[in-house]
Amino acid sequence: MSHPITINNEDIVHQIKLTCKIPEIVEQILNRKVIISAAEEAGINVEVEELQKTADQIRLANKLNSADDTWAWLEKHSLSLDDFEEIIYQTIISNKLALYLFADKIEPYFFEHQLDYFSVVMYEVILDDEDLAIELFYAIQEGEVSFYDVAHKYIKDTELRRKLGYKGRVQRKDMKSEISATVFAAQPPQLIKPIVTSSGIHLILVEEIIQPQLDDNIRTKIFTELFSEWLKKKTESINYLLSVPLDLVKANN
Repeated sequence: MSHPITINNEDIVHQIKLTCKIPEIVEQILNRKVIISAAEEAGINVEVEELQKTADQIRLANKLNSADDTWAWLEKHSLSLDDFEEIIYQTIISNKLALYLFADKIEPYFFEHQLDYFSVVMYEVILDDEDLAIELFYAIQEGEVSFYDVAHKYIKDTELRRKLGYKGRVQRKDMKSEISATVFAAQPPQLIKPIVTSSGIHLILVEEIIQPQLDDNIRTKIFTELFSEWLKKKTESINYLLSVPLDLVKANN
């Protein structure tokens, strides 16, 4: 018969230490404290209706369709009802603080960085041999072989090969500069001459270039970027003392 194993708080903290999660946890704690402090200074409050609405959203996102589901989920994560309310409060206060700080900065930021939000629908094959890449480029141009035949033959990654090199919609800012300059100068649909980077030789078929519009998706991305950058600067400027069990003490000066 197996004996029960007891796991206490010190075991949990020690495991966090062994898995090198301390910096990640510390960053999350600092973020939470900075957000709460900044919200208090700004006079941001949370209404009861907001708490209920966000609680419903969190339950929906976690597929907690009944009270029993919710209690089981709380127990699984060792959360009390007060902890759950704190999660809800933190979610709301973070969103409201971001709106308070950056609501009037979204449009100016978008127009200033509009080029970054251009995107392209493309297919890509990365080769190791530049001569082969050039040979394949001209073979596709002459109609001797299709791009998709090349993708199926030369792409090593199984999933990407099944998609014939389809990369989907890629934003300009997520591409290497030496690639993006050529890609966004293309006249779709167009096969681009092989581009050499540190990753290999890129054979790219540009299907469509999409001009950016300030829709909800991009607006959310900008909010996230601005708020994350603000939070990073705030936490980097803080001196803190980390004191936890097992004599794990760290000072940051």
